[in-house]
Amino acid sequence: MAEILSTVNFYYPQIILILDYFGTVAFAVTGSFKAIEQKSDLVGVVILSTVAGLSGGLIRDVLFGRFPPTAISDPTYFILTISTGFVVFFLYHKIKKHWDVFLKCDAIGLGVFTIIGATMAYSIFGPNLLLMTFAGIITATGGGILRDVFVNEVPIVFVRELYATASFGGVIVFYILVITMDPIIAAIAGIITATGIRLLAMKYNWNLPKARIS
Repeated sequence: MAEILSTVNFYYPQIILILDYFGTVAFAVTGSFKAIEQKSDLVGVVILSTVAGLSGGLIRDVLFGRFPPTAISDPTYFILTISTGFVVFFLYHKIKKHWDVFLKCDAIGLGVFTIIGATMAYSIFGPNLLLMTFAGIITATGGGILRDVFVNEVPIVFVRELYATASFGGVIVFYILVITMDPIIAAIAGIITATGIRLLAMKYNWNLPKARIS
């Protein structure tokens, strides 16, 4: 077991990078679909794909003083979001029937981005729950919020199902485990928790209580 953990730790940065790329593509897909639903042209689709895929990480890096932000210093991120926009634009009619699959990928992306944000805060500030929560939620929801704002919609984070709450749950699990166990185990558990809560919320239509206005 110790040998396995040692191997995983050695490859941990590469694993996180691959997961970050995956999350970027997952959110870029949702941005592309949203733009097409709003009858945007190819440029609009690519722009919203990029906004959805990169904004969360960009906001996090700027707020935490990382310059240049990762999404700018590594051109792979822009290549991924632009390519995703083109692919979705030209294959929309073939892949829209698989929208449920993309929603599941979005849920995984939520979990991945949550833990990437929380990990960054932990590496800078140590086990500070407030900053880890802030970084995790901003990374996971920033792109989706700006995506919806760009098409003049109320962000889904504010009105439907458990989204930011799922991210918060992932951070809590990560925080508890990272100070008591191996960071790899904490990261995996956090991703599974955030993703699991989001998937269950989608399946059973879980929502937080809303204020009565009449």
